Amino acid sequence: MDKVKMSRWQACRPTTRRLVQLYSALLHNAYIKGFISGKIYQGKAKYACVPGLNCYSCPGAAGSCPLGALQNALASTGHRAGWYVLGILLLFGVILGRTVCGWLCPVGLIQELLHKIPVPKIRKSRITRALTWLKYGILAVFVIAVPLWYGLRYDLPLPAFCKYICPAGTLEGAVGHLVNPANTSMYSMLGVLFTRKWVIMVVTALACVFCYRAFCRFICPLGAIYSLFNRFSVVGVKVDPDRCNHCNACVRSCGMDVRHVGDRECISCGKCMEACVRGAISVKAGRITLKGPETGKNRETKKSRRRAGRILWGIALAVLCFALVWFNVLDPAVKETSPAGEGYGAGEQLADFTLQCYDGSVFRLSDTRGKITFINLWATYCTPCKEELAYFSDLYREHKGDIAMVAVHPSLVTDDPEAYLADKGFAMPFATDTDDTVMKNIGGTGTLPQTVVLNREGEVVYNEIGSVTPETLAALWEKADSETPVTAEAEEAVPEQAAYIVTVVDQNGDPVPGVRMNFCTDKVCDLAVTDREGKIVYRGRPYSYHVNVLSVPKGYIYEPDGEIYTGEKPGSLTVTVMKTEQ
Repeated sequence: MDKVKMSRWQACRPTTRRLVQLYSALLHNAYIKGFISGKIYQGKAKYACVPGLNCYSCPGAAGSCPLGALQNALASTGHRAGWYVLGILLLFGVILGRTVCGWLCPVGLIQELLHKIPVPKIRKSRITRALTWLKYGILAVFVIAVPLWYGLRYDLPLPAFCKYICPAGTLEGAVGHLVNPANTSMYSMLGVLFTRKWVIMVVTALACVFCYRAFCRFICPLGAIYSLFNRFSVVGVKVDPDRCNHCNACVRSCGMDVRHVGDRECISCGKCMEACVRGAISVKAGRITLKGPETGKNRETKKSRRRAGRILWGIALAVLCFALVWFNVLDPAVKETSPAGEGYGAGEQLADFTLQCYDGSVFRLSDTRGKITFINLWATYCTPCKEELAYFSDLYREHKGDIAMVAVHPSLVTDDPEAYLADKGFAMPFATDTDDTVMKNIGGTGTLPQTVVLNREGEVVYNEIGSVTPETLAALWEKADSETPVTAEAEEAVPEQAAYIVTVVDQNGDPVPGVRMNFCTDKVCDLAVTDREGKIVYRGRPYSYHVNVLSVPKGYIYEPDGEIYTGEKPGSLTVTVMKTEQ
């Protein structure tokens, strides 16, 4: 009976490689708290790249995906060289090669578990061997060419593989967030792009059920990078030429499209060792044998190897326990510090915070009472964030004097935000959330962009993740302005008689909304747009402003009749545009 129980255990117990894969997947996603809260980890460890393919946006991810980091580094080539990312990929490649794919990659583990589903399998052939070159094309186009071109041409990051293809990102990042009840607001962000990526993910998963490691073999650009180092990596499967008789049993037993052990498609899983009757194959790190045939070893050698294995596993488990405690309890980035009685939902008031802005000014939330306040979370590595900054700048210029605004970059900085903003000319102040206080106070998940709008009483009117348009911002302004009356303090701070009022009418005296104007001093210009009554109420310090009509709505033309100045004292003036025949 004991022998029967032992044989069952021997048949079902996980292999050493499977245990390492599970261990690595847990270590890659040590922020267990993220799966519960629905928020990604934002601590300093996120600067470090992990060796395997593991999405940065996965709620549990404790580090950055090297593939995403490489694309962002290439997109930033116009500002800086991505030496760190290139260096870390070189380090992983030279030391481990595609051993990362076979032993450490969480996506590799998922593929192998999917392949265990009992269905008819597709065997490797010349066709599958030819398809392995596809991942090099994806690497060249979506990981290198597109991000590099888009960054140099438009100065915007576009991680094309992550955005348009990566099924790991869809599963770990998108689905990992959407299944959490705390992230129901994210459903409004879904569109055609998500649908396409969802289809890619499902097709890839089905392919892995029928074809061993289909994503790894045919699609994964990270595997393509590591394969370039496979022939000379320190760790990997090695063949003893003195024992090998070239029977090719190793190649036939391998699920990958290898032509010989250790070539570019070999993931060093060690399965070939079981097929080699001559004991010619082993997994080595330089001259040290990590795993090899047990034949020919005496009892003392076996005991010493088992003892060393127990010590290594003990150290590994200690590291894992420390990582779990650090990322979920001890790391300052994960500690909750929001004061009781304050929140970030609609109708609640945010906890106060203070930011040192890049222009030397100080933004203190408690000082914004009486004004409508916009808080925008953005990042240099977020393309939608950078595209919408101009909309916030226009809104700030339009309502200057009656609006408080700050654009906040999270503590995770890949490109210098100040350097990026130096020549953009945005009007609102910018700051970095160095200790993630703002992120916590507004209930941020780490998903960007995020916009928060407060009314004049400091109550939250809007707090959502996702991109905004100029029309959205205008509607949010009107909503915040209508929810609370202008306070006496605001009226006193910006009295009506201190405003320069410009009214735009057509030849019939009808008001013309949507006319864009600049109010210029000798140093700076502020943008303003006429409202539905054709008016601009510009509140500024006493000055004889030079007014430039930039554009008029379709169906109107403006023919300037001399220069327009407001006069130094606040007052009113009228500008006439011509309505054309329809």
